[in-house]
Amino acid sequence: MDPYPGGRLGGFLHPSPAPALHFDLEALLKIDDLRSWIQDLEASRGRRYQTLYSDYDDYDSLEEGDITQKGYEKKKARLLQPYVIRDPNQASHQAALQAQHSSGASSRRHRSEHRSVTTHERRYLSEVRQEAVKEALAQYQSRPKNLPLPSKRSSVMTARSPDRHHRDSDSEDSDEDSVTAEGSLGSSGGHSGSQGTPEVTRTPLLLPPPQVPTHGSGGGTPASSSGSSHHTPPHPMPPKQQQPLPPVPPHSLSNGGEEERRRREMTDVPDPMRNITSFSQPPDVTNNTSSGNARMPRDDRITRYSGPASSRQSSSDAENWRGTGRWKVSNKIQQLLNTLKRPKRRPLPEFYLDDEEDLEIAANPKDPNAPKPEGMVMTPARGEQLVIPAGLPRSVEDAVYRYGSSSGYKAPVATVLDANGKLSVSLTYGKLLSRSQKMAYNLLTRLGGRGEGTVMPGDRVALVYPNNDPVSFMCAFYACLQAGLVPVPIEVPLSRRDAGSQQIGFLLGSCGVSVALTSEACFKGIPKTSAGEVVSFKGWPKLTWFITDHLPKPPKDWQTPPRHSDDTAAYIEYCTDKDGSVKGVVVTRTAMLAHCRTLTSACNYTEGEVAVCVLDFKREVGLWHSMLCSVFNGMHVIFIPYSVMKVNPASWMHMITRFKASIAIVKSRDLHWGLLATKDHKDVSLQSLRLLLVADGANPWSLSSCDQFLAVFQSKGLRPDAICPCASSPEALTVSVRRPGHGGANAVGRGVLSMQGLSYGVVRVDQENSLTSLTLQDCGQVLPGAMIIVVKLEGQPFVCRTDEVGEICVAGAAMGDQYWGLQGMTNATFRVQPLLPDNTPISDSSSFVRTGLLGFLGPGGLVFVCGSRDGLMTVTGRKHNTDDIIATVLAVEPMKFIYRGRIAVFSHRVLRDERICVIAEQRPDCSEEESFQWMSRVLQAVDSIHQVGIYCLALVPPNHLPKTPLGGIHLSETRKKFLEGSLHPANVLMCPHTCVTNLPKPREVHHDVGPASVMVGNLVQGNRLASAQGREMGLMDNDDGMRRHPQFIADILKWRASTTENHEILTLLNSKGQVATSLTCAQLHKKAERVGCLLLEKGHINTGDHVALIYPPGVDLIAAFYGCLYVGAVPVTIRPPHPQNLQSTVNTVRTVVDVSKSSIILSTLSVIKLLKSKEEKFDSGKKWPPILDTDDLPKKRLPSIYKAPTPEMIAYLDFSVSTTGMLAGIKMSHGAATSLCLSMKVACELYPSRVVALCLDPYCGLGLALWVLSSIYSGHQSILIPPGEVEVNPSLWLSAVSQYKVRDTFCSYGVMELCTKGLGSSIALLKQRSVNLACVRTCVVVAEERPRVQLTNSFSKLFSGLGLSPRAVSTSFGCRVNVAVCLQGASSPDPTTVFVDLRSLRHDRVTLVERGAPHSICIMESGKLLPGVKVVIANPDTKGQCSDSNLGEIWVQCNHNASGYFTVYGDDGTSNDHFSAQLVTGNTGETYARTGYLGFLRRTESVQADGELHDAVFVVGALDETVILRGMRYHPIDIEMTVMRCHKKISECAVFNWTNLLVVVVELDGAEYEALDLVPLITSSVLEEHQIIVGVIVVVDPGVVPINSRGEKQRMHLRDGFLADQLDPIYVAYNM
Repeated sequence: MDPYPGGRLGGFLHPSPAPALHFDLEALLKIDDLRSWIQDLEASRGRRYQTLYSDYDDYDSLEEGDITQKGYEKKKARLLQPYVIRDPNQASHQAALQAQHSSGASSRRHRSEHRSVTTHERRYLSEVRQEAVKEALAQYQSRPKNLPLPSKRSSVMTARSPDRHHRDSDSEDSDEDSVTAEGSLGSSGGHSGSQGTPEVTRTPLLLPPPQVPTHGSGGGTPASSSGSSHHTPPHPMPPKQQQPLPPVPPHSLSNGGEEERRRREMTDVPDPMRNITSFSQPPDVTNNTSSGNARMPRDDRITRYSGPASSRQSSSDAENWRGTGRWKVSNKIQQLLNTLKRPKRRPLPEFYLDDEEDLEIAANPKDPNAPKPEGMVMTPARGEQLVIPAGLPRSVEDAVYRYGSSSGYKAPVATVLDANGKLSVSLTYGKLLSRSQKMAYNLLTRLGGRGEGTVMPGDRVALVYPNNDPVSFMCAFYACLQAGLVPVPIEVPLSRRDAGSQQIGFLLGSCGVSVALTSEACFKGIPKTSAGEVVSFKGWPKLTWFITDHLPKPPKDWQTPPRHSDDTAAYIEYCTDKDGSVKGVVVTRTAMLAHCRTLTSACNYTEGEVAVCVLDFKREVGLWHSMLCSVFNGMHVIFIPYSVMKVNPASWMHMITRFKASIAIVKSRDLHWGLLATKDHKDVSLQSLRLLLVADGANPWSLSSCDQFLAVFQSKGLRPDAICPCASSPEALTVSVRRPGHGGANAVGRGVLSMQGLSYGVVRVDQENSLTSLTLQDCGQVLPGAMIIVVKLEGQPFVCRTDEVGEICVAGAAMGDQYWGLQGMTNATFRVQPLLPDNTPISDSSSFVRTGLLGFLGPGGLVFVCGSRDGLMTVTGRKHNTDDIIATVLAVEPMKFIYRGRIAVFSHRVLRDERICVIAEQRPDCSEEESFQWMSRVLQAVDSIHQVGIYCLALVPPNHLPKTPLGGIHLSETRKKFLEGSLHPANVLMCPHTCVTNLPKPREVHHDVGPASVMVGNLVQGNRLASAQGREMGLMDNDDGMRRHPQFIADILKWRASTTENHEILTLLNSKGQVATSLTCAQLHKKAERVGCLLLEKGHINTGDHVALIYPPGVDLIAAFYGCLYVGAVPVTIRPPHPQNLQSTVNTVRTVVDVSKSSIILSTLSVIKLLKSKEEKFDSGKKWPPILDTDDLPKKRLPSIYKAPTPEMIAYLDFSVSTTGMLAGIKMSHGAATSLCLSMKVACELYPSRVVALCLDPYCGLGLALWVLSSIYSGHQSILIPPGEVEVNPSLWLSAVSQYKVRDTFCSYGVMELCTKGLGSSIALLKQRSVNLACVRTCVVVAEERPRVQLTNSFSKLFSGLGLSPRAVSTSFGCRVNVAVCLQGASSPDPTTVFVDLRSLRHDRVTLVERGAPHSICIMESGKLLPGVKVVIANPDTKGQCSDSNLGEIWVQCNHNASGYFTVYGDDGTSNDHFSAQLVTGNTGETYARTGYLGFLRRTESVQADGELHDAVFVVGALDETVILRGMRYHPIDIEMTVMRCHKKISECAVFNWTNLLVVVVELDGAEYEALDLVPLITSSVLEEHQIIVGVIVVVDPGVVPINSRGEKQRMHLRDGFLADQLDPIYVAYNM
């Protein structure tokens, strides 16, 4: 019975013939005609029903006779019935026929005839793979090259890392895994046409229209909708399809012509940029540009980028630019089909569902068409019985004694080539015996005892010897064995920054190593301190360094200690995991002896043979054969150090020729290097060679090196049966080896396997010339006395079937015993019991060891290895090997781009799936354009051949990747540097659209569920409707003293000037903390009167005229404000221009003056000079209104005070730039101003005896009300601290609070951030100055955004040492329609903090979770509702009232709401709804103002002053700033917090959306060469935490992100600057 059915493994010998094809040509032709007829039928149906089914209710009105979806499908099936192929097998035959026609036998013959034979093939490369790459790239030659090139400054291209210069020396540019640049590979990957030119110097950033990744990401980068579902390359795109498409998830192109045409017609849309409609908005105030790289003052970062307002789009309009596709099926029919697909009734509430399970399922899809193993259950393969040749030593130590004390003691055991290729050092067996005994004696006597740095038998000692000193290592190794010590060979530490050095230190520490043996020459090269002591390497234990040279002889009567038991450890060999962790494999004395005997039997070693070793003699195959088996058999080994191989790659062949060596121990790399050294071939003779042991024969790509080496050197006497690949692992030692001089039917084997089958874990034979095949050679047979089985990779170790790929496990005497100190991992690796399908163990007596090798067993017990567990990458449910990817990458013009073939491939888990990352060293002479074109071709080749997308492709400078001690690429260290952002690549290409196929399903908004239905559903389920109200003001302020209180704010000032004229009401501090100005009530009143006189006399002001007040923060602004009120003018407070950024900030001032229709400007002389200089310097044709200087006021009294006739009259205009970048002015009436002051007075208990410190800008919002209105109304003293003074002296604010014993203080986030960053190290100094903040009762941050919990917590913790109570710090919330909705009061409950599921917020749901829960964010309450304020949460779209579990827009109702927006065009009807909105459910008669902010309410356990439970208001973010992607709502601050955590060099960041792409702008606080490190980190972090793909990443200098005076980011200004190319970016990456 054949155990390998179906032509799978049997195909190694005889591939199964393909089955005959059966098809009906006539039926096929008729089906084509029928398809056209059905399309005409659909068109006629569309005309018939063009007026039906316009909405959901039409489904209920279908008339009799109307065709439904089900009826249509039945009719279609009935019409097609005569043409359906009845043989069930003919469907697959028809597909095979089409495949045969598409590829054609002629193309296969052409490949066979034109396949060139080259002798200069690189490692990992085969001609079949190069042809596969050529064909894959040819598929893309006719495709549009739409991939946008990254934009890079020229300085970034030339900038080098400070630590790079030492890497470029010639002595370090070769490595273990690299190949030299000599020779030629012939034709490499085909050119796919021009991909565009990268910018060598920075050119204007003109963003292209967003492109659809036609088959993945742009530039022709292939992809598939499922990541790996397509198996044949798609057809080239027709020219008509090359128009840019909206950025939608990639879809596979159909292979059928008709489907191609339909796809083309559906997506034939016009240029999307032409469909972006502009719209009218309030005037833009963004006219300045960035100058210099230093962060500018916050005042100067408000408005930074020019561009008319009409050129910007709102987030909603930017998503409506898609064109309408033309479907063959009419719109009405399509609407009908969509209607029939959805159920008639939907559940009322739109509840949020957890999508974690969907992500997991999508990341591991179950392909029903995937091949499955069909063979029988495997039986173990057993090696022949181990026959121990007579005369072998009883142990390895006895071998040293035997050969060293016999008559042949002068026989050489080891000879070493020096750097010049001469035999410089030689060691005889007699010297080995004497030196090892000398070392053993000194170790046990000089270091004996139990003190520090001492050893006893059984202790572990480190062997630290360089790779060019095998003689000293051999002596030390055998000295340890004789002394009963356990040697731990490690690499020589060359610096404190060696790759993997820390992990080696952890191994030494876990093994209890305290002594390190080394030679004198090696010890001199180890880094030392200035005192001459060895430096302390990171993670290493303290070591005593023992020099093994020039030791005294032992006494003649000294005997080696008694021999230890055979089950004790002989030596510990270190191995490295995939993640870089180092483990120590313990090999017992029994296993070491058994291994030597087994290899002696398998390789037929005999005494006196000469062997040549090129490998590392401290580990694995090099240690086992050149150190153990050679001495065990009395052989002579010639060691060729790696440094010699770099100079003379053919030196090992010359040594074989010179010494007539019969054994050579090499890697396939050495075969390749020997091939390239063609000039040294003439004197080579390999006739004496009987065993050419290829140590990395388990590498699937070693076959090409072996074949080419044999083809060249067979004429030099090399016998084909001398090449013997072997497989090994540190845990199982030697797994298998091909026997030298092998003969017989099953002695050698090779198989041509389908890589697609291997990706599913099954063995399928492929055609020999297939472009997606993998040719493997066997790694020999099972060792004598051993047993091999293959078990499944995941889960329990069930035995695989004969045609299934799994992990090879070995049982026998010559195995590793355990991982030192890791019992759990030991049991999982060294104590494996393979299970049969019935769950019974395959053997009760033997336990197996996992080798980490992936493969299967072929005919005759041959072992085939197709990969390793460390190199395995499982992507979207399919398995890929890193070596396979490297081979494909190298086949794309390797000589031109890759430096010495140095490529690192690894996977990185992002969003529940592995993502493939390729890092390569590029040649130094490679241009930006060539690199980018090569990267694009690599993406295409890997996708076509492996059907998998590359997530990140990065190029680094030559010799930049971390190296192993022998010069190879240190993979785990490379991966670590990549993930921590310290790799510093020169080019990066991210392709998340190609690979990420498991994004959450787009959210579907249920338009058929109205607000009334939602409200009923909430009531039925017992959800509380979101509504909250502050305390009633009532008669709170109606005591005896206040009954005479005037009604309006101007009257109140006059009243206070007459009743408490000497009461100091305003105190202005300078940067030194000194009083710059102080005013009493009377002084302020008189100054305001003089301003009024100035307006009347010189300004000729009329009642109702608008007056612009352009003052720095101070008392002059307040006096001018009340001077305007005294004469009936309407003041407009405007921030003065900044001298350091004059042009841009003056433009902002002019815009506000023009929009507010100010007829007069009041200012001081210094500001007026700035305004005038701007007018002369940059005359734009506009003149300022009359400007009056208030520094010189008339000494007259005002004849009469103007009294406002009604509370509805406008008191002042409040202009501010919102966080969305729009300038908006609101009208505040006299009644609203008075009500606002009363509400704040009641909430904060503000009385004339109070002292309040204000450290915020006085130009808009609550800052204006606190600075100008509150102290006049309530009578308390205000300590005024301009924020600009805090920038000069960060301790000014807190020192003033302590000096005046302030109970209530107000600040902005900018001030709080200045104090946190500027005073972090000055707490002790402030204590010395007696700064005490215990007096503070409330410290309120004034803001119009979500509370910054991290900043407030940092502030509280930092200054808690100065007595600041953490309960005192809180936030407020205000907006344009109401400047003070929430404010922490004096007797209010403590601020509440909740943790909300971030995923639920995307669906406008609020789900509270525990602290520390995954996907949770912390949101703090935005203060308490002010008295007289009522808020509800409403759906911003339907205007229905939400419940507590919904996220909705905050609507506010109170007396101090603004009266409306002030616009240039008078009453703007489009914004009336903002101030007079009404609910459509619940109490529909009340009127609210819409804040434009999303939030939610939550009833807490706290009790208010009135005894009611407290309702907390939580602000989540501005509605206009939310990013809608895939139907879900994202808040920029959440994404920005994720980005800020990515890398320590990111100082600031902002996000916005542009044509359905997420754009991330980050400020790099570091060198420009670090910019590209941020791109993969940002992409992965945002994808992992938010499940969205970043479209564009812009890296800029510090200070580019615009921030207003309140510390709020101006994201829409940033977007305008980005689109207008005004950011001067360091680097722009397009993840498309």
